[in-house]
Amino acid sequence: MFFRRKGWLRKEYNEKLLVQLEKLKQSRQQQKKLLEKCLDPSDDVVLHLKVEEAKYFFLLKEAKKRQLSLLR
Repeated sequence: MFFRRKGWLRKEYNEKLLVQLEKLKQSRQQQKKLLEKCLDPSDDVVLHLKVEEAKYFFLLKEAKKRQLSLLR
């Protein structure tokens, strides 16, 4: 009874992980473009980019561990 729900929950959380990963990927790319266009970037922009990259790589590692792919 309880084990049938396990697969459903795993699928739901895998989908949420992929959605978050895609959002962070887009946000990271926007931050990188902003940083490239700035002549004198502020420390806040640089720190925000590093935080975005850390989150993105953490979720990417988790997706790899779960054997998920963004290409669907």
